[in-house]
Amino acid sequence: MKTMLFLSAALPAIALASPALAQHSGHDMAMPQPAPSPTPAPPASHDQHGAMEMPAAKPDAEPAQPMPSMQQMDMGDRPRAPTTPTPPPPEAGTGPARAADAIWGADAMRASRDELKHGLGGQTYAKVMVDRLEYRARDGADGYLWEGQAWYGGDIDKLWIRSEGEGTFGGEAEQAEVQALWSHAIGPWFDLQTGVRHDFAGPSRTHAVIGVQGLAPYQFETSAEAFLSDKGELTARIEGELDQRITQRLILQPRAELNLSAQDIPELGVGAGLDKAEAGLRLRYEFAREFAPYIGVAQEWRVGHGADFARARGDSVSTTNLVFGLRAWF
Repeated sequence: MKTMLFLSAALPAIALASPALAQHSGHDMAMPQPAPSPTPAPPASHDQHGAMEMPAAKPDAEPAQPMPSMQQMDMGDRPRAPTTPTPPPPEAGTGPARAADAIWGADAMRASRDELKHGLGGQTYAKVMVDRLEYRARDGADGYLWEGQAWYGGDIDKLWIRSEGEGTFGGEAEQAEVQALWSHAIGPWFDLQTGVRHDFAGPSRTHAVIGVQGLAPYQFETSAEAFLSDKGELTARIEGELDQRITQRLILQPRAELNLSAQDIPELGVGAGLDKAEAGLRLRYEFAREFAPYIGVAQEWRVGHGADFARARGDSVSTTNLVFGLRAWF
């Protein structure tokens, strides 16, 4: 009886306490719980130990050596065994000169070799160039000058035709010549030229010509020629010029020329030694690479005995020319 009365009194208190206990239980579940300790594995049998046993490190093993540096690994300092070149076998030179002829036929291979030669430098070209065609304004009567050349050939041999001359308006040409030259490349930069030259102005002369023409260091275009006339007179001419690009189309060109003679030639007014010198500066503008008008100045001097001959004829020994001209090629 007393037990029943106690339970009836305790049930309301338990019912009221259940929500609080539930909230407290939720807080307890949010807290991390320590992981259960692993269950120790059963002791391995003798056979399992024999299969899985790893060798133990020796207690007295030496520490690892450091890797050598790149200087220490340099193999270039080590002496190398001498090598003896192996000569080709004797039968290497006993075959045909052109083995492909035996397979494809000599006629077919001849045409193929000709085509290969043509594609690798065997072509022929041609060019015509008016280097200087100018009007010369100076004290007294104004003058004119021309210099042009044309060539035809390949990269080794060419035929050159040259012409140059000058004079005074209203008078006869003071100098006029034509050259026909064979040109042969003697290196990557220079050609050897030989041929004939004929003078049309003044006393007629025909000369044998030999000279060199090419590109000197620092892009100087140079030429040197020696002339032996049919009268036995030996003369020479040296020329040089340099293209200085101010822009891609505006070009400043200094130029110099020297004329020399081995003897006095009174008939031509030429003195022994250095006879005439010329220096000029021309500024041209290339509207197209093939068409370039220019303006400049050119100074001429007669020197030595040549100056004496000029004075005797009443000519000036020093002349300044303001030049207007055209340079073109095709």
